[in-house]
Amino acid sequence: MNYLAYPTQSVAIIGGGASGVLLAAQLLRDPATDVLVTLIEKAPSFGRGLAYGTPNPEHVLNIPARGMSAFPDDPDHFLRWLRNRDEMADPDAFPPRAHYGHYLAALLSEADDGAPRSRLTLVRDLATDLEEQEHGVLVRLASGGAVLAHAAVLAVGHEERQIRGRAIAVRAGSTADTLLDPEAPVMVLGSGLSMVDAWLTLAGRNHRGPIHVVSRHGFLPQRHEKTEPLAIAAEEVPFGASTARFARWFVGKVRHAVAAGGDWRGVVDGLRPHNQRIWQSWSTPDRRRFLRYVRPLWNIHRHRLPPALHDRLVAAVESGQITLIAGEFLDVVRDGDAVVATLRRRGRAEIEEMRVARVYDCGGVAVNVASSSNRLIQGLVGAGRARPDPLRIGLDVTQGCALIDSAGIASERLFAIGPLTRSTFFEVESVPEIRVQAARLAERLLAAPPASWDERRHSAVGFS
Repeated sequence: MNYLAYPTQSVAIIGGGASGVLLAAQLLRDPATDVLVTLIEKAPSFGRGLAYGTPNPEHVLNIPARGMSAFPDDPDHFLRWLRNRDEMADPDAFPPRAHYGHYLAALLSEADDGAPRSRLTLVRDLATDLEEQEHGVLVRLASGGAVLAHAAVLAVGHEERQIRGRAIAVRAGSTADTLLDPEAPVMVLGSGLSMVDAWLTLAGRNHRGPIHVVSRHGFLPQRHEKTEPLAIAAEEVPFGASTARFARWFVGKVRHAVAAGGDWRGVVDGLRPHNQRIWQSWSTPDRRRFLRYVRPLWNIHRHRLPPALHDRLVAAVESGQITLIAGEFLDVVRDGDAVVATLRRRGRAEIEEMRVARVYDCGGVAVNVASSSNRLIQGLVGAGRARPDPLRIGLDVTQGCALIDSAGIASERLFAIGPLTRSTFFEVESVPEIRVQAARLAERLLAAPPASWDERRHSAVGFS
């Protein structure tokens, strides 16, 4: 194996989507920093991922442009980038997500500007294993190559495999999502933002057939309005209170705000800086109760739709093209060229069968991270070098994003960022939260390597 010597600090980032690129941008932000970043991504392009790789111009950001800067201390960075490209730069606009994918790619292109030598290596390959060694972390690649660095960070994003439907349900826009008869009925599992993407994909194909949207409660995402976040001091928030008591406090806060001429959106947005601390203050049973009973309501108010898009969605429901079904999806089986889905409507005992041309799975993230389809995560958990959190919604990590192994010991060299850390941070799936996490983790990684490491040795990157 051939190696290239490189500098004082080196970081291998596994995953070249939004989380990985935001971290790389933070690590390389100062041209004088003596660091080498190796970004490993199996897809052909960097910075796109599932969210920002869509070519559909109707797939827009669900956060206004003013909230999408890569850097928490430079909130206008994304807006300046848009203006330099002569794109729409209204701070309250919702640009196409593809624009943000281009922005993330541009961050990588600009990462070495002003630096005396290249500090960024892009590797198009699949990471299959991580091995802690005496002098660093060895990342093994599917091609047979390897990357050796002082530290490695998992930034793999959301689970890619479909959660339900026994591999019969598909993801909208994937290779399995072939063209359908435009009059054919379809079913969508889940009624959140991913469902909206599926509906827009179908609309872009002039699909006219009925769309049955099945979710536990049958809720739709709420509408964005231009409101200012309510100033909520930490002293006001009942950290550690039970979910029931917290819900009463929150509802009271909303009623007070509305009575004063405000809006519930201001309360939701004003609580955003405290969300992670609230989650961390709850016991495991309270977190479980929140996920089971409160999250559906929270999600539709927290993750809202741009006004024009929300109005289109409501019109599609009112016209009858979209039918909302509150209930439980049970199973799906193939029946010739069609599929038969079974479900139980909320409040009813009988099981109902529905014949459709296709089922789209837009039901959210996998519950049990231990069953991830990601080979690297499977290996880490199976070997005890990482462990799921008690709720199985992410890997167990410290406040500093270090992986915790099966013995409860935090690693000094293995870290995670983004959705994979939701067990500790919960609200860490949107850019405003991930960029803060990236800035903090970059600061830690750029500190001197652990004293136990032999500084006479150079870390290296190499391929067999």
